[in-house]
Amino acid sequence: MAELSIPPNMYLGHVHLKVANLERALEFYLEVMGFELVCNLGTMAFVSAGGYHHRIGLNTWESKDGSPPAPGTTGLYHFAINYPTRRDLAVAYKRILDHGWFIDGSNDHTSHQALYLHDPDFNGIELAWDRDPSYWKSWYGITAADVSKLNSLIDFDDLLAEIGKPS
Repeated sequence: MAELSIPPNMYLGHVHLKVANLERALEFYLEVMGFELVCNLGTMAFVSAGGYHHRIGLNTWESKDGSPPAPGTTGLYHFAINYPTRRDLAVAYKRILDHGWFIDGSNDHTSHQALYLHDPDFNGIELAWDRDPSYWKSWYGITAADVSKLNSLIDFDDLLAEIGKPS
């Protein structure tokens, strides 16, 4: 019998987040992150990019005026927004800084570079740019100790210099 697996060309669709205040969440995702509003139904809204039906759903159905999950509880760690180019990641980083928001951390994971932040409801977000698989495919099957040797800090000046390069 053939083993069933997920098709290799699958992708994850949208993420739907519980938020305490829809207008505050929309301000963050539209102004700070740069998404476009698809619809706002008062207790639920969809935001997107590039004309897609929605990338992020936001709702207050079970969370209006609620608190973020307490440390030590289960739930979403973060979701990732992958940018097609390193320059796009740099533009996103600059946009965040220009809006007075801050990142919580960053890492060059070899396979990709990642910036970590949270939204106003403390939902974790990873902003990432993937390197070409030829750069990292050879490390399939390595150990956790090997991976820790691959991680390095991101040079933010070098990242922001991408903005000045021709696209």
